[in-house]
Amino acid sequence: MELITHSSNFLLPPTLPSENPPLTYALVVLNQSLPRFAPLLWEHAQLRVCADGGANRVYDEMPLLLSQKDSSHVQSRYKPDVIKGDMDSIRREVLDFYKSLGTKIIDESHDQDTTDLHKCIAYLRDHTPDIDKSKLCVLVVGGLGGRFDHEIGNINVLCRFSDTRIILLSDDCLIHLLPRNYRHEICIQSSVEGPHCGLIPIGMPSGSTTTTGLQWDLNETEMRFGGLVSTSNIVKGEIVTVQSDSDLLWTISIKKPQKMQN
Repeated sequence: MELITHSSNFLLPPTLPSENPPLTYALVVLNQSLPRFAPLLWEHAQLRVCADGGANRVYDEMPLLLSQKDSSHVQSRYKPDVIKGDMDSIRREVLDFYKSLGTKIIDESHDQDTTDLHKCIAYLRDHTPDIDKSKLCVLVVGGLGGRFDHEIGNINVLCRFSDTRIILLSDDCLIHLLPRNYRHEICIQSSVEGPHCGLIPIGMPSGSTTTTGLQWDLNETEMRFGGLVSTSNIVKGEIVTVQSDSDLLWTISIKKPQKMQN
């Protein structure tokens, strides 16, 4: 069984670009509050796509996250490459501002059967010839918090596009899918994430899940809703391994800046 390695390097400052980067990052911004580290994710990303309401968030909140800089400079500097969606949420002045800066606008008001995140992922997969799809990792902000049905819809997108690395991020945690047909090695960035974590069966029960590197490891353990679900677990070291006969969601907490913990 093939091994996939996962790492939250995108939560660390960017290093000098290499000729063969392990992953190509794209950033998708949805219509909930930006996490405090949104500017860092922006720097990591090769392509930035806003669902229509997400453009309001970038316009309004990036200057607040970078309050030491001139707000008009921040608004011009942090310009999405693409705004995509049904255009029912974006404010007119925000749309006109980004359009004047050359942002590509894609109106999909005719499609009411898919979510904003689904539309953005489909665009990244099918209409971005400059992105290496084999190395694509999509970082999603604004997909957690707010209405529960929206959150579940975004988690459903992880399953719909299970062959694409998609990571949902909030100020508190990240979530991504561990497809069942792989072994998974998760490299823990202990300076910025952990120690609390969880493994949650999604779509169907897990008849057998085995882990290493957790405070309470699983050993061919059955998990299902209505039974055992591995929540409030704790990472013990730098590597966690997971193998399961069903798809699992991996979630781990994101640490607050030290000055906020005191």
